[in-house]
Amino acid sequence: MTRYTPMMEQYLEIKKEHPDAILFFRLGDFYEMFFEDAVLASRELDIVLTGREGGGEERIPMCGVPYHSVESYLARLVSRGFKVAICEQMEDPAQAKGIVRREVTRVVTPGTILEAEMLDESCNNYLAALTGNDRLAAVAYIDISTAEFRVCELSGEAAQTCAQDEIMRLAPAELLLEKDTSILEGDEPPIWAGKALIDDIASYRLNLEQARKILQKHFAVESLDGFGLKGYTEGICAAAAIILFLEQTNRTALQHLTSLGVYQLGSWLQMDASTRRNLELTATLRENRREGSLLGVLDCCCTAMGKRMLRKWIEQPLLNTEEINQRLDAVEEMKNDLTLRSRLRESLRGVYDLERLAAKIGAGIATPRDLLALQYSLQGAAEIAANLEACNSTLLNKLAAMDTLQDVHDYIAATIAEDAPLTVREGGIIREGYNQQVDELRSLSTRGAEWLVEYESREKQRTGMKYLKVGFNKVFGYYIEVSKSNVHLVPGDYIRKQTLVNTERFISEELKKYEEKILGAREKLFSLEYDEFVSIRAQLGSELARIQATAAQVASLDVLGCLAEKAFLNNYTRPEVDRERGIDIKGGRHPVVEHFLPGSRFVPNDLHLDSDNARFAIITGPNMGGKSTFLRQNALLVLLAQMGSFIPADQARIGLVDKIFTRVGAADDLAQGQSTFMVEMVEVANILHNATASSLIILDEIGRGTSTYDGLSIAQAVSEYIYTRVGAKALFATHYHELTALSEEFSGIFNLSVSVNESGDSVIFLKRVLPGKADKSYGVHVAALAGAPAAVVKRANEILAQLETSSPSPSGTNLVQPGLFVEKSWLEQELESLDPDLLSAREALQLIYRWKERV
Repeated sequence: MTRYTPMMEQYLEIKKEHPDAILFFRLGDFYEMFFEDAVLASRELDIVLTGREGGGEERIPMCGVPYHSVESYLARLVSRGFKVAICEQMEDPAQAKGIVRREVTRVVTPGTILEAEMLDESCNNYLAALTGNDRLAAVAYIDISTAEFRVCELSGEAAQTCAQDEIMRLAPAELLLEKDTSILEGDEPPIWAGKALIDDIASYRLNLEQARKILQKHFAVESLDGFGLKGYTEGICAAAAIILFLEQTNRTALQHLTSLGVYQLGSWLQMDASTRRNLELTATLRENRREGSLLGVLDCCCTAMGKRMLRKWIEQPLLNTEEINQRLDAVEEMKNDLTLRSRLRESLRGVYDLERLAAKIGAGIATPRDLLALQYSLQGAAEIAANLEACNSTLLNKLAAMDTLQDVHDYIAATIAEDAPLTVREGGIIREGYNQQVDELRSLSTRGAEWLVEYESREKQRTGMKYLKVGFNKVFGYYIEVSKSNVHLVPGDYIRKQTLVNTERFISEELKKYEEKILGAREKLFSLEYDEFVSIRAQLGSELARIQATAAQVASLDVLGCLAEKAFLNNYTRPEVDRERGIDIKGGRHPVVEHFLPGSRFVPNDLHLDSDNARFAIITGPNMGGKSTFLRQNALLVLLAQMGSFIPADQARIGLVDKIFTRVGAADDLAQGQSTFMVEMVEVANILHNATASSLIILDEIGRGTSTYDGLSIAQAVSEYIYTRVGAKALFATHYHELTALSEEFSGIFNLSVSVNESGDSVIFLKRVLPGKADKSYGVHVAALAGAPAAVVKRANEILAQLETSSPSPSGTNLVQPGLFVEKSWLEQELESLDPDLLSAREALQLIYRWKERV
């Protein structure tokens, strides 16, 4: 059995408690790693791997990072999915008897990061938990850096599917999940978990009574009913699992976690994961980049809090017309008042991330600079409130009444020095005049520095040496440094202390006495300032709920100002939003496509949908004609209107939509054994099962992944089902021109087509969507534009001509079949209403001619 040194034995004991984490073991000014951790960290951090004697026969692999720059190394490891256990020295090594006592004070994981420097300011960093089964599931999530803590409980046949969609929306950095369930296929994380680090929730899974007690203890309450959790079961268990996980990993105060909110998916306009992805709300479909998404185009927020809230508004549009119109009123007032908008945005630029500052205060890791940032931010909040006093809109009036925390601002101004350092152990923190003892010790330290300057000058004169200086380092303390060429002038009362290449260092009795006096005063000063700062920080901890409330109000104002700025710069119009069932848009434009088109070359288009005569539009026309842009454009305009934003259109009236569904593009899911066509059908089935009469459905091709006859049959059956059973508003772009005949059978189905200008062999795509139907797709023209070889294009035209003139092709055959979901066709209805015995021969013949003409 290998015997190690006492320190290495201590390391191994602590490592045994954290086998799945890289252990950062504090040794002086470094965090050291040993054994497998050192090998792994040296590779991931690109630092030198060394070794040290540990008492065994072989050298132990070792590497380390400086403690003062540990955040950058932590960020790199955590971003790659590793956990890091921070092991600190719990006593002063100079005063320790034997091995310095060490403990793990925190386990840093992707979902438990508090440091703003390690996070993306524009989005939340969530830790989520998923519990339950197919009939009852719950999702709880928290951003420990902002104190946002929410829980949702879902029931019914689609509970687990809805929960998984919610996890995809949240995109957590870390997910607590039961690993022994069928959700996980082996060690592979489920697709809907995204890039989240998966932790087994089994260690934190409690029964309902235990979970209830965990939450009651944390929030110091007798009942959870005040949080809206009355009747909840799985939701309480999921939320408690998160608190327990944080207690066991973060190990710092969770004082800033003051509230738990309950939410329902039906509280906002619902979109499944496929719809969010297809509409490119927060990231592009192909490259998953923020630039090129709706969020990327809209975001001009001045604060980190505003950026995060804008993302939430986009992902969770409202369903309450009063709230929507309050937002629109505020945006309109700010859009029309350039002075107001400019002043507010200027004040907002001086506001730091209040949410994350509050979290650092609550967790006990805020620095003096953090408190100064809070002070400056509250000064900005006061300016904002003052500028809002003359506003008229309801929402801006509410925000004008925000708590500017003047008492907190004044308290920090009175206690923390304006030029306070970043660290908490080296003094210079407490403002002069706040603490008499600090002032006295600081004065003594200052006088000591002045004495050292005078002493150096006096010694130069006494010894006659030009090169003589008094210096200091942590190892030797104060010293007198003399060049080797002047050593013969050194007086007899100097005591040699250190020999260097070009100099000699000495100490004198007089200097030694002053060193004891100065260093003693400095140590007392630093210790006293640290204790005083900790007390100030703790005092501010009692105001966290107020700080968080103000942060939310400032963030809302920032988003409203952002939307007003974009409306002004991009010529957006205020939409009318009501509870009617129709959508009427004139001169609508795609906000993202328009943004990237030079010279405002985007071609606007109209759309009219109502619940009676124009509920379902079938859109035909050529590839590259603009069908897909038109579909997405209108979905985005509805979404923008319901989040309270002006929209790129000449005029618009939007009736509230409860859900938006999209079925766009071709993709497979080979990992789950699903072909492209299967994925398409799964998405279609989801729409048919979950859409309502108040939903908006966007379909871009259905049935193209199978044979023509199968595909057309499915496309028609789906169209009929949506129209007759669901009753939703729908836009369906298709190359099955046969479907245009449905407008003759159903009064609420109508045709739209994208126009082209055809001249000889050339085609110009006009991007205009007009009433009527198209009879050509111009696919061969698109192939030529894409650079297909001329021989291929020529042969394709020849084959197309043959099919159109001589072959019984799908487009030349009446494939409009009796609807799979229509109870009776027009012919069946007429036959049922006839009595053949009452018809004359002439009347019967006329009926036959009429039916033949209709067919």
